[in-house]
Amino acid sequence: MHRREILKTAAHASLAYSALPLLGATNAAASRTYKTALVGSGWWGMNILRTAMAAGDSRVVALCDVDRNQLNPAAQEVERLSGDRPRTYGDYRELLAKEKPEIVIVATPDHWHPLITIAAVESGAHVYVEKPIGHTILEGRAMVNAARKHDRVVQVGTHRRVSPHNISGMEFLKSGKAGEIGMVRAFVHYPGGPGRPTPNSEPPEGLDWDMWCGPAPLRPFNRAIHPRGFRQFLDYANGQLGDWGIHWMDQILWWTEEKYPRSVSSTGARHIKQDSTTAPDTQVVTYEFDNFTATWEHRQYAGNEAEKHNIGCYFYGTEGTFHMGWLDGWTFYPSNKGRPVVHEAPKLHEPDQQNIPELWADFVQSIKTGKRPVCDIEIGHRSTNLALLGMLSYKLGRSVKWDGEKEVIPGDPQANRLLRRDYRGPWKYPRA
Repeated sequence: MHRREILKTAAHASLAYSALPLLGATNAAASRTYKTALVGSGWWGMNILRTAMAAGDSRVVALCDVDRNQLNPAAQEVERLSGDRPRTYGDYRELLAKEKPEIVIVATPDHWHPLITIAAVESGAHVYVEKPIGHTILEGRAMVNAARKHDRVVQVGTHRRVSPHNISGMEFLKSGKAGEIGMVRAFVHYPGGPGRPTPNSEPPEGLDWDMWCGPAPLRPFNRAIHPRGFRQFLDYANGQLGDWGIHWMDQILWWTEEKYPRSVSSTGARHIKQDSTTAPDTQVVTYEFDNFTATWEHRQYAGNEAEKHNIGCYFYGTEGTFHMGWLDGWTFYPSNKGRPVVHEAPKLHEPDQQNIPELWADFVQSIKTGKRPVCDIEIGHRSTNLALLGMLSYKLGRSVKWDGEKEVIPGDPQANRLLRRDYRGPWKYPRA
Protein backbone atom coordinates (compact mmCIF):
# COMPACT_ATOMS: atom_id res chain seq x y z
CA MET A 1 0.00 0.00 0.00
CA HIS A 2 1.30 3.45 -0.86
CA ARG A 3 1.99 5.92 1.98
CA ARG A 4 -0.81 8.20 0.81
CA GLU A 5 -3.30 5.31 0.95
CA ILE A 6 -2.09 4.40 4.46
CA LEU A 7 -2.69 7.98 5.57
CA LYS A 8 -6.16 8.00 4.04
CA THR A 9 -7.01 4.74 5.76
CA ALA A 10 -5.80 5.97 9.13
CA ALA A 11 -7.78 9.19 8.85
CA HIS A 12 -11.02 7.73 7.53
CA ALA A 13 -10.99 4.87 10.03
CA SER A 14 -10.94 7.11 13.05
CA LEU A 15 -12.79 10.37 12.45
CA ALA A 16 -15.27 9.36 15.13
CA TYR A 17 -12.99 7.86 17.73
CA SER A 18 -15.82 6.90 20.04
CA ALA A 19 -16.40 4.04 17.61
CA LEU A 20 -12.81 2.83 17.61
CA PRO A 21 -13.35 -0.09 20.02
CA LEU A 22 -15.79 -1.56 17.51
CA LEU A 23 -13.21 -1.46 14.74
CA GLY A 24 -10.96 -3.93 16.52
CA ALA A 25 -13.60 -6.37 17.72
CA THR A 26 -13.41 -8.81 14.83
CA ASN A 27 -10.66 -11.06 16.20
CA ALA A 28 -8.67 -11.68 19.34
CA ALA A 29 -5.48 -10.07 18.06
CA ALA A 30 -7.26 -6.90 17.03
CA SER A 31 -9.23 -6.60 20.26
CA ARG A 32 -6.38 -7.16 22.74
CA THR A 33 -5.50 -4.41 25.17
CA TYR A 34 -2.01 -3.12 25.91
CA LYS A 35 -0.62 -2.30 29.33
CA THR A 36 -0.22 1.46 28.97
CA ALA A 37 1.57 4.04 31.08
CA LEU A 38 1.64 7.83 30.83
CA VAL A 39 4.71 9.85 31.79
CA GLY A 40 3.72 13.50 32.10
CA SER A 41 0.11 13.78 33.29
CA GLY A 42 -0.55 17.41 32.45
CA TRP A 43 -2.94 18.98 29.96
CA TRP A 44 -1.67 17.43 26.74
CA GLY A 45 -0.65 14.09 28.20
CA MET A 46 -4.19 13.58 29.44
CA ASN A 47 -5.58 14.50 26.01
CA ILE A 48 -3.57 11.60 24.58
CA LEU A 49 -4.44 9.21 27.37
CA ARG A 50 -8.17 9.90 27.13
CA THR A 51 -7.96 9.08 23.43
CA ALA A 52 -6.10 5.85 24.15
CA MET A 53 -8.75 4.85 26.68
CA ALA A 54 -11.61 5.76 24.35
CA ALA A 55 -10.07 3.65 21.59
CA GLY A 56 -10.45 0.58 23.79
CA ASP A 57 -7.00 -0.88 23.20
CA SER A 58 -5.26 0.33 26.35
CA ARG A 59 -5.41 -0.71 29.98
CA VAL A 60 -3.86 2.12 31.97
CA VAL A 61 -1.65 0.55 34.61
CA ALA A 62 0.40 3.51 35.77
CA LEU A 63 0.96 7.25 35.64
CA CYS A 64 4.17 9.13 36.35
CA ASP A 65 4.68 12.80 37.11
CA VAL A 66 7.05 14.80 39.29
CA ASP A 67 4.15 17.07 40.26
CA ARG A 68 1.53 15.50 42.50
CA ASN A 69 -0.75 18.44 41.75
CA GLN A 70 -1.10 17.02 38.25
CA LEU A 71 -0.62 13.34 39.04
CA ASN A 72 -3.32 12.85 41.66
CA PRO A 73 -6.18 14.44 39.66
CA ALA A 74 -5.08 12.48 36.59
CA ALA A 75 -5.19 9.19 38.51
CA GLN A 76 -8.64 10.06 39.82
CA GLU A 77 -9.87 10.74 36.31
CA VAL A 78 -8.49 7.46 34.98
CA GLU A 79 -10.24 5.61 37.81
CA ARG A 80 -13.49 7.43 37.09
CA LEU A 81 -13.31 6.60 33.36
CA SER A 82 -12.13 2.99 33.65
CA GLY A 83 -13.03 1.80 37.13
CA ASP A 84 -9.40 0.92 37.80
CA ARG A 85 -7.02 3.03 39.87
CA PRO A 86 -3.61 3.27 38.12
CA ARG A 87 -0.48 3.11 40.24
CA THR A 88 1.36 6.40 40.49
CA TYR A 89 5.09 7.17 40.38
CA GLY A 90 7.40 10.16 40.62
CA ASP A 91 10.26 8.48 38.75
CA TYR A 92 9.80 6.92 35.31
CA ARG A 93 12.61 4.43 35.96
CA GLU A 94 10.72 2.88 38.84
CA LEU A 95 7.54 2.73 36.75
CA LEU A 96 9.30 0.93 33.89
CA ALA A 97 10.98 -1.55 36.22
CA LYS A 98 7.87 -2.42 38.23
CA GLU A 99 5.05 -2.17 35.70
CA LYS A 100 6.75 -3.30 32.48
CA PRO A 101 4.22 -1.46 30.27
CA GLU A 102 3.76 -2.42 26.64
CA ILE A 103 3.00 1.18 25.61
CA VAL A 104 4.44 4.34 27.13
CA ILE A 105 3.12 7.81 26.33
CA VAL A 106 5.80 10.47 26.86
CA ALA A 107 4.20 13.88 27.35
CA THR A 108 6.73 15.61 29.58
CA PRO A 109 8.49 18.91 28.87
CA ASP A 110 10.77 18.68 25.83
CA HIS A 111 14.08 18.23 27.66
CA TRP A 112 12.90 14.93 29.16
CA HIS A 113 11.65 13.29 25.95
CA PRO A 114 14.93 11.59 24.90
CA LEU A 115 15.91 9.85 28.14
CA ILE A 116 12.40 8.59 28.87
CA THR A 117 11.76 7.40 25.31
CA ILE A 118 15.07 5.55 25.13
CA ALA A 119 14.56 3.94 28.54
CA ALA A 120 11.04 2.86 27.54
CA VAL A 121 12.08 1.18 24.29
CA GLU A 122 15.00 -0.47 26.07
CA SER A 123 12.48 -1.91 28.55
CA GLY A 124 10.47 -3.35 25.65
CA ALA A 125 7.71 -0.76 25.32
CA HIS A 126 6.38 0.95 22.22
CA VAL A 127 6.30 4.72 22.60
CA TYR A 128 4.08 7.62 21.63
CA VAL A 129 6.26 10.68 22.25
CA GLU A 130 5.18 14.27 21.95
CA LYS A 131 6.85 16.73 19.62
CA PRO A 132 9.48 18.10 19.43
CA ILE A 133 11.31 14.88 20.17
CA GLY A 134 14.17 16.54 22.03
CA HIS A 135 16.15 19.63 22.92
CA THR A 136 19.26 18.97 20.79
CA ILE A 137 19.85 17.17 17.50
CA LEU A 138 22.04 14.29 18.68
CA GLU A 139 19.43 13.31 21.27
CA GLY A 140 17.07 12.67 18.37
CA ARG A 141 19.56 10.47 16.55
CA ALA A 142 20.01 8.42 19.74
CA MET A 143 16.23 8.00 19.95
CA VAL A 144 16.01 6.77 16.35
CA ASN A 145 18.86 4.33 16.90
CA ALA A 146 17.31 2.98 20.10
CA ALA A 147 13.96 2.41 18.38
CA ARG A 148 15.65 0.51 15.55
CA LYS A 149 17.96 -1.52 17.81
CA HIS A 150 15.07 -2.72 19.98
CA ASP A 151 12.58 -2.97 17.10
CA ARG A 152 9.96 -0.84 18.81
CA VAL A 153 7.31 1.40 17.27
CA VAL A 154 7.89 5.04 18.20
CA GLN A 155 5.20 7.43 17.03
CA VAL A 156 5.71 11.21 17.29
CA GLY A 157 2.73 13.42 18.12
CA THR A 158 2.74 15.45 14.88
CA HIS A 159 -0.95 14.70 14.44
CA ARG A 160 -1.37 16.99 11.42
CA ARG A 161 0.06 14.13 9.37
CA VAL A 162 -3.29 12.38 9.79
CA SER A 163 -5.65 15.37 9.77
CA PRO A 164 -8.11 14.88 6.89
CA HIS A 165 -7.62 18.36 5.42
CA ASN A 166 -3.83 18.05 5.66
CA ILE A 167 -3.95 14.74 3.82
CA SER A 168 -6.14 16.09 1.01
CA GLY A 169 -4.08 19.28 0.90
CA MET A 170 -0.91 17.27 0.38
CA GLU A 171 -2.61 15.35 -2.39
CA PHE A 172 -3.51 18.67 -4.03
CA LEU A 173 0.08 19.91 -3.82
CA LYS A 174 1.69 16.65 -4.92
CA SER A 175 -0.67 16.40 -7.89
CA GLY A 176 0.84 19.60 -9.28
CA LYS A 177 -2.33 21.68 -9.13
CA ALA A 178 -0.42 24.55 -7.53
CA GLY A 179 2.23 24.29 -10.24
CA GLU A 180 5.96 24.25 -9.59
CA ILE A 181 6.66 25.49 -6.07
CA GLY A 182 9.80 27.53 -5.47
CA MET A 183 9.12 28.88 -1.99
CA VAL A 184 7.30 27.91 1.19
CA ARG A 185 6.64 30.36 4.01
CA ALA A 186 5.71 28.93 7.41
CA PHE A 187 4.55 31.28 10.13
CA VAL A 188 2.77 31.86 13.42
CA HIS A 189 1.56 35.38 14.19
CA TYR A 190 -0.27 35.53 17.49
CA PRO A 191 -1.11 38.62 19.52
CA GLY A 192 0.59 39.47 22.76
CA GLY A 193 2.39 42.20 24.59
CA PRO A 194 5.47 42.91 26.65
CA GLY A 195 4.17 41.24 29.78
CA ARG A 196 5.97 41.63 33.07
CA PRO A 197 8.52 39.57 35.00
CA THR A 198 7.34 36.79 37.27
CA PRO A 199 9.36 36.56 40.49
CA ASN A 200 11.05 33.29 41.43
CA SER A 201 9.45 31.47 44.33
CA GLU A 202 9.59 28.26 46.29
CA PRO A 203 8.20 25.26 44.38
CA PRO A 204 4.63 24.39 45.35
CA GLU A 205 4.15 21.50 47.73
CA GLY A 206 4.00 18.25 45.81
CA LEU A 207 6.42 19.31 43.03
CA ASP A 208 9.89 17.76 42.86
CA TRP A 209 11.55 20.69 41.12
CA ASP A 210 15.00 19.10 40.98
CA MET A 211 13.54 16.11 39.12
CA TRP A 212 11.48 18.39 36.89
CA CYS A 213 14.70 20.07 35.73
CA GLY A 214 16.39 16.67 35.43
CA PRO A 215 19.28 16.72 32.92
CA ALA A 216 18.71 20.41 32.14
CA PRO A 217 20.09 23.28 34.23
CA LEU A 218 18.68 23.62 37.72
CA ARG A 219 17.35 27.12 38.16
CA PRO A 220 15.03 28.63 40.77
CA PHE A 221 11.40 27.69 40.39
CA ASN A 222 9.24 30.18 38.57
CA ARG A 223 5.52 29.72 38.04
CA ALA A 224 5.90 31.13 34.51
CA ILE A 225 7.76 27.90 33.64
CA HIS A 226 5.50 25.28 35.20
CA PRO A 227 2.87 24.33 34.40
CA ARG A 228 2.63 24.90 30.63
CA GLY A 229 5.02 27.81 30.22
CA PHE A 230 8.29 25.92 29.77
CA ARG A 231 8.47 26.22 25.99
CA GLN A 232 9.45 29.88 26.19
CA PHE A 233 12.47 29.07 28.39
CA LEU A 234 15.50 27.97 26.38
CA ASP A 235 16.96 25.76 29.10
CA TYR A 236 14.00 23.41 28.65
CA ALA A 237 12.69 23.98 25.12
CA ASN A 238 13.26 25.98 21.94
CA GLY A 239 10.67 28.73 21.94
CA GLN A 240 7.96 29.25 19.37
CA LEU A 241 10.01 27.56 16.65
CA GLY A 242 10.45 24.42 18.74
CA ASP A 243 6.79 24.42 19.76
CA TRP A 244 4.67 25.56 16.79
CA GLY A 245 7.40 25.53 14.17
CA ILE A 246 7.91 21.79 14.14
CA HIS A 247 4.31 21.23 12.99
CA TRP A 248 4.83 23.41 9.95
CA MET A 249 8.38 22.25 9.26
CA ASP A 250 6.89 18.75 9.24
CA GLN A 251 4.33 19.82 6.63
CA ILE A 252 7.15 21.11 4.42
CA LEU A 253 9.11 17.85 4.70
CA TRP A 254 5.93 15.85 4.05
CA TRP A 255 5.41 17.75 0.82
CA THR A 256 8.97 17.65 -0.53
CA GLU A 257 11.08 14.67 -1.55
CA GLU A 258 14.10 16.36 0.06
CA LYS A 259 14.93 15.23 3.59
CA TYR A 260 16.90 18.23 4.83
CA PRO A 261 18.15 21.67 3.84
CA ARG A 262 21.66 22.55 2.68
CA SER A 263 21.96 25.64 4.85
CA VAL A 264 20.08 27.45 7.60
CA SER A 265 20.20 31.09 8.63
CA SER A 266 18.25 32.73 11.45
CA THR A 267 17.84 36.13 12.96
CA GLY A 268 15.76 36.95 16.00
CA ALA A 269 15.49 39.02 19.13
CA ARG A 270 13.39 39.97 22.11
CA HIS A 271 12.08 43.25 20.76
CA ILE A 272 8.90 43.47 22.81
CA LYS A 273 8.86 40.95 25.64
CA GLN A 274 9.75 42.19 29.10
CA ASP A 275 8.65 39.14 31.02
CA SER A 276 10.68 36.28 32.53
CA THR A 277 10.85 34.15 29.40
CA THR A 278 14.10 33.73 27.46
CA ALA A 279 13.04 32.74 23.93
CA PRO A 280 12.97 35.24 21.03
CA ASP A 281 9.64 37.02 20.55
CA THR A 282 10.60 37.71 16.93
CA GLN A 283 12.36 35.23 14.65
CA VAL A 284 12.94 34.63 10.95
CA VAL A 285 14.69 31.53 9.61
CA THR A 286 15.68 30.77 6.02
CA TYR A 287 16.19 27.17 4.90
CA GLU A 288 17.87 26.61 1.54
CA PHE A 289 16.92 23.29 -0.05
CA ASP A 290 18.16 22.08 -3.44
CA ASN A 291 14.96 22.99 -5.28
CA PHE A 292 13.18 25.56 -3.13
CA THR A 293 13.56 28.02 -0.29
CA ALA A 294 11.59 27.72 2.95
CA THR A 295 11.19 30.36 5.63
CA TRP A 296 9.85 30.44 9.14
CA GLU A 297 8.69 33.56 10.91
CA HIS A 298 6.97 34.28 14.18
CA ARG A 299 6.17 37.15 16.42
CA GLN A 300 4.44 37.11 19.78
CA TYR A 301 2.74 40.47 19.46
CA ALA A 302 0.63 42.29 16.86
CA GLY A 303 -1.66 39.44 15.85
CA ASN A 304 -1.98 39.17 12.08
CA GLU A 305 -5.06 41.08 10.97
CA ALA A 306 -3.58 42.14 7.64
CA GLU A 307 -3.54 38.74 5.91
CA LYS A 308 -6.21 36.08 5.55
CA HIS A 309 -4.36 33.64 7.80
CA ASN A 310 -2.23 33.96 10.94
CA ILE A 311 -0.77 30.46 11.12
CA GLY A 312 0.32 27.74 8.70
CA CYS A 313 2.29 27.48 5.46
CA TYR A 314 1.99 29.35 2.20
CA PHE A 315 3.20 27.27 -0.76
CA TYR A 316 3.98 29.64 -3.63
CA GLY A 317 3.53 27.89 -6.98
CA THR A 318 3.41 28.87 -10.63
CA GLU A 319 -0.35 28.18 -10.71
CA GLY A 320 -1.20 30.02 -7.51
CA THR A 321 -0.71 30.20 -3.75
CA PHE A 322 -1.77 27.35 -1.48
CA HIS A 323 -2.31 27.92 2.25
CA MET A 324 -2.16 24.93 4.57
CA GLY A 325 -3.75 25.95 7.83
CA TRP A 326 -5.14 24.60 11.04
CA LEU A 327 -8.52 25.90 12.19
CA ASP A 328 -9.17 27.31 8.73
CA GLY A 329 -8.38 24.14 6.74
CA TRP A 330 -6.63 24.69 3.41
CA THR A 331 -7.23 27.18 0.62
CA PHE A 332 -5.86 27.56 -2.89
CA TYR A 333 -5.77 31.01 -4.49
CA PRO A 334 -5.26 30.59 -8.27
CA SER A 335 -3.00 32.96 -10.18
CA ASN A 336 -5.66 33.05 -12.89
CA LYS A 337 -8.30 35.37 -11.50
CA GLY A 338 -10.93 33.68 -13.64
CA ARG A 339 -10.61 30.44 -11.69
CA PRO A 340 -12.42 29.93 -8.38
CA VAL A 341 -10.73 29.77 -5.01
CA VAL A 342 -10.64 26.17 -3.71
CA HIS A 343 -11.17 25.47 -0.03
CA GLU A 344 -11.49 22.51 2.32
CA ALA A 345 -12.59 22.89 5.92
CA PRO A 346 -10.88 21.04 8.76
CA LYS A 347 -12.21 18.05 10.66
CA LEU A 348 -10.83 18.36 14.18
CA HIS A 349 -11.62 16.86 17.57
CA GLU A 350 -12.27 18.56 20.86
CA PRO A 351 -10.79 19.43 23.18
CA ASP A 352 -8.08 21.59 21.68
CA GLN A 353 -8.86 21.07 17.97
CA GLN A 354 -6.62 18.08 17.29
CA ASN A 355 -6.47 14.76 15.45
CA ILE A 356 -4.99 12.55 18.14
CA PRO A 357 -7.52 9.71 17.55
CA GLU A 358 -6.33 9.17 13.98
CA LEU A 359 -2.70 9.18 15.06
CA TRP A 360 -3.36 6.80 17.95
CA ALA A 361 -5.20 4.39 15.64
CA ASP A 362 -2.21 4.39 13.28
CA PHE A 363 0.16 3.84 16.23
CA VAL A 364 -1.70 0.78 17.50
CA GLN A 365 -2.10 -0.59 13.99
CA SER A 366 1.66 -0.27 13.51
CA ILE A 367 2.27 -2.20 16.73
CA LYS A 368 -0.02 -4.98 15.51
CA THR A 369 1.42 -5.18 11.99
CA GLY A 370 5.07 -4.27 12.57
CA LYS A 371 4.89 -1.50 9.97
CA ARG A 372 6.38 1.94 10.49
CA PRO A 373 3.86 4.51 11.75
CA VAL A 374 2.98 7.63 9.74
CA CYS A 375 4.87 9.83 12.23
CA ASP A 376 7.77 7.45 12.78
CA ILE A 377 10.60 8.63 15.01
CA GLU A 378 12.89 9.15 11.99
CA ILE A 379 10.30 11.49 10.45
CA GLY A 380 9.88 13.30 13.74
CA HIS A 381 13.65 13.57 14.09
CA ARG A 382 14.03 15.27 10.70
CA SER A 383 11.22 17.71 11.40
CA THR A 384 12.54 18.49 14.86
CA ASN A 385 15.98 19.05 13.32
CA LEU A 386 14.66 21.90 11.19
CA ALA A 387 13.43 23.69 14.30
CA LEU A 388 16.63 22.94 16.23
CA LEU A 389 18.86 24.07 13.36
CA GLY A 390 16.98 27.34 13.24
CA MET A 391 17.57 27.84 16.96
CA LEU A 392 21.21 26.79 16.60
CA SER A 393 21.75 29.48 13.96
CA TYR A 394 19.93 32.01 16.14
CA LYS A 395 22.18 31.22 19.11
CA LEU A 396 25.33 31.41 16.96
CA GLY A 397 24.23 34.61 15.28
CA ARG A 398 25.16 33.35 11.82
CA SER A 399 24.22 30.86 9.12
CA VAL A 400 25.32 27.22 9.06
CA LYS A 401 25.76 24.55 6.42
CA TRP A 402 24.10 21.20 7.09
CA ASP A 403 25.13 17.70 6.03
CA GLY A 404 21.90 15.87 6.66
CA GLU A 405 23.30 12.43 5.87
CA LYS A 406 26.09 12.65 8.45
CA GLU A 407 24.14 15.07 10.69
CA VAL A 408 27.09 17.40 11.13
CA ILE A 409 27.88 21.02 10.29
CA PRO A 410 30.94 20.62 8.03
CA GLY A 411 34.12 22.36 9.11
CA ASP A 412 32.46 24.23 11.97
CA PRO A 413 33.52 22.95 15.43
CA GLN A 414 31.79 25.83 17.22
CA ALA A 415 28.44 25.01 15.62
CA ASN A 416 28.87 21.26 16.05
CA ARG A 417 29.20 21.72 19.80
CA LEU A 418 25.60 22.94 19.81
CA LEU A 419 24.35 19.64 18.37
CA ARG A 420 24.40 18.39 21.95
CA ARG A 421 24.72 19.84 25.44
CA ASP A 422 26.12 18.73 28.76
CA TYR A 423 23.66 17.04 31.08
CA ARG A 424 23.43 17.94 34.73
CA GLY A 425 24.37 15.79 37.70
CA PRO A 426 23.95 12.03 37.35
CA TRP A 427 22.14 12.18 34.01
CA LYS A 428 24.13 10.96 31.00
CA TYR A 429 23.64 12.35 27.49
CA PRO A 430 22.37 9.49 25.27
CA ARG A 431 24.92 7.98 22.93
CA ALA A 432 23.94 7.94 19.28
